[in-house]
Amino acid sequence: MGRRAGAVWIAVFAAVLLWSGIAPKDRLTWVLEVAPALIGFFVLAATYRRFPLTPLLYWLILVHCIILMVGGHYTYAEVPYFDGFLQSARNNYDKLGHFAQGFVPALIAREVIVRREVIRGERWQFFFIIAFCLGLSAFYELIEWWVALLSDEAADAFLGTQGYIWDTQSDMGYALFGALSALLFLRRWHDRQLQQYIFGRGVIGG
Repeated sequence: MGRRAGAVWIAVFAAVLLWSGIAPKDRLTWVLEVAPALIGFFVLAATYRRFPLTPLLYWLILVHCIILMVGGHYTYAEVPYFDGFLQSARNNYDKLGHFAQGFVPALIAREVIVRREVIRGERWQFFFIIAFCLGLSAFYELIEWWVALLSDEAADAFLGTQGYIWDTQSDMGYALFGALSALLFLRRWHDRQLQQYIFGRGVIGG
């Protein structure tokens, strides 16, 4: 990603972060929801020179960060325009978040695996990436559980179950659907960008 694109990326990230932090619905929930986006930002900044990613991946990560920031501002149960989404009585913005939780990490894992040559063979790569995304989703559900145990005040807003007893399982289901969608629909686009921006420039391995 060039300097101009990088500047746009940072400007969008900063603008949405600033908006998100102005009078959020619940400050503790905002911190918990936005923390992964901030961590991701610093990881990208620290690895930009020695392990630059494809432009596709940088922009997808930005979209994922925006989803987190919007959810942090409103809380996932109260994001506008998502009440009744997917023909449900609940607010389903959290399902978009969990879809992204599978979609974006799947391509991150794929890029690392392909560039580092960790796993050979597309079938084994596919299996490992799906397993990784499901493991990541399960770990996030554990984090939500731990937060609920430690803080009754932020538990409902952070968990966002809205009384749905199968919320944890459906969250993982959407992450699985997201990971499968990324691998099935973006694999060729990702391969072209790997060839153009990484392998074509001799940046294999970062």
